[in-house]
Amino acid sequence: MTPFGEAVRKLRAQRGVTQREMARALDVSPAYLSALEHGRRSEPSWEFIQRVIGYFNIIWDEAEELQLLGSLSRPKVTIDTSGLSAKATEVANRLASSIGQLDSRALDEIARLVDAVDPQPPGRIARSPIGPGSGEKLPR
Repeated sequence: MTPFGEAVRKLRAQRGVTQREMARALDVSPAYLSALEHGRRSEPSWEFIQRVIGYFNIIWDEAEELQLLGSLSRPKVTIDTSGLSAKATEVANRLASSIGQLDSRALDEIARLVDAVDPQPPGRIARSPIGPGSGEKLPR
């Protein structure tokens, strides 16, 4: 699952919308919407994110958050370590091979380490996807 897919799924559930209904309204197939939610598709296009924002009538910070989640939803990530240290290449490869075994606490710790060197720009929502305990803002 991707952060964007998780957010869309939660929005649908909270508003009582099925995948089929949403897919029809957005002029996409239910299979596409399902694949997008489950992370079997690449990150959504800007245009598609805008259609989702319009469909759910999301405004301001919540719309910006959904756009951010869309940009953080590439299920197949490439890390280019050329020109970096051997340690950077080792860590990137080890992370790639073990990310599926990391629990939520370990992922939160890695996110904190990344935030220490690449903090969120002002006004952006915390990295934690919309959901319980995340200070969620999107669903109304």
